[in-house]
Amino acid sequence: MCKSLTKENFLKEKTVSKETLTKIFDTHAHYFDEKFNNCGEDILPEIKKTVCGIINCATNYQNCQTVASLANKHKGFFYSAFGVHPEELENEYNENLLKKYLSLPHCVAVGEIGLDYNFRSDNKQEQKYWFEKQIILANNLNMPVIVHDREAHNDTLELLKKYKPKGVVHCFSGSPETAKEILKLNMYIGVGGVVTFKNAKKLAETVKILPIEKILLETDAPYLAPEPFRGKPNRSDYIIYIAQKIAEIKGLTPEEILKQNLINTKNCFRI
Repeated sequence: MCKSLTKENFLKEKTVSKETLTKIFDTHAHYFDEKFNNCGEDILPEIKKTVCGIINCATNYQNCQTVASLANKHKGFFYSAFGVHPEELENEYNENLLKKYLSLPHCVAVGEIGLDYNFRSDNKQEQKYWFEKQIILANNLNMPVIVHDREAHNDTLELLKKYKPKGVVHCFSGSPETAKEILKLNMYIGVGGVVTFKNAKKLAETVKILPIEKILLETDAPYLAPEPFRGKPNRSDYIIYIAQKIAEIKGLTPEEILKQNLINTKNCFRI
């Protein structure tokens, strides 16, 4: 079903124009991760053949600096999001340091922040405290949030309804009903490689009811690579397979999905 990743394959099918294939945007990745050799510098030349931009999401104060350095080195290609991930809670909330990173010109969001009750469920109150603090900070700075929600749908939704931030619930894993509640808040929903998995029936049902104007394409690279690369390190040029699957579900073309993703990215993050 999925062919080798080349522009030629998709141009041959006449579903994606050459122009569109150079305007693929990945709204969520982690190029500081140890699974990338030298922050992905060895594969970036190939990725840049089809990808025009990536939002590189920090997860703690330590990798904030790496994310900032990559954005400075690859100006106009890497954009940044800074925040403290629920799996990496630290002893002290250093809002001044976080504000310093959030003020950088390449920063477009507060993230990755949120709740993860799969990783740990014994510190729910602490997780909610940090999440709440960072949502408030984002609202005060008039910035969107990039939200991590894993097995914490009710608490996540409760805080989003309370503070009504702008932004996206990334790597969405909830039900179609939860998705509808997020849409009521005028937030976006991030869809990645999981949508290509055979057992991702609930996500397929959700994608079916989502307006394409509210879908953001993402990889979460180096994690959650789509078929046919499942189990291997993910990378941003694999976005094309995610777009292809979403197009199949919604009865559209991959080109329509990719074009709308670029519009949605600009609207959400003001890039």
